[in-house]
Amino acid sequence: MRAGLSIAIIGALTLLAYGVGGVSYAVGARAVPVPTAKVDAAAARGLQTAVLAGGCFWGMEAVFEHLKGVKRVTSGYAGGDARTANYADVSTERTRHAEAVRILYDPAQISYGTLLRVFFAVAHDPTQLNRQGPDVGPSYRSAIFPIGAEQERVARAYLAQLGAARAFPRPVVTRIERGAFFPAEPEHQDFARRNPNHGYIRVHDAPKLTALKAAFPSLWTDSWSG
Repeated sequence: MRAGLSIAIIGALTLLAYGVGGVSYAVGARAVPVPTAKVDAAAARGLQTAVLAGGCFWGMEAVFEHLKGVKRVTSGYAGGDARTANYADVSTERTRHAEAVRILYDPAQISYGTLLRVFFAVAHDPTQLNRQGPDVGPSYRSAIFPIGAEQERVARAYLAQLGAARAFPRPVVTRIERGAFFPAEPEHQDFARRNPNHGYIRVHDAPKLTALKAAFPSLWTDSWSG
């Protein structure tokens, strides 16, 4: 989602990225049937936080903002240091940052394992290495940033479960990483909600919401969190 890409170029890159053996979530507007997590986080009191990276944070944010139990989603950068946690530096692809989202959720309404299920089923393609569709570079990698040992235990178990289930036609390349989260600039927050007719949103992200609503009707909410 680098600035300056025209709608025509976005469309051409979409066909290039997804037209040859690609697994398309946005273009196909359907979720991948991934299993329910067998191992999940223990019940906790109070709001909890999850950090996930799966390509452009605009679409990731939009998906999780439509889940019941999610109270707030923040776009940002994870994996690098504070000095380079800005769009200009991250765009050079020379920082360790990934575009990521921080999800504040109520575990009494939605579990960490369920967030991971949506992450893999709808939010992104976990088989693309250091890219998502037309967006190329390590900042667009698929990664989970567990907060504490419990989340890491659940994430590792779910990755193993996905592998055993052969849910995807190619290997899942999602990494489990450590690193702080830094909020992105204000112009990147709630981008899909504020810009529903933006070319990138219409091509890549609006179809994810269609897929989410169809595949997870019990989790879907028409309202935007945050």
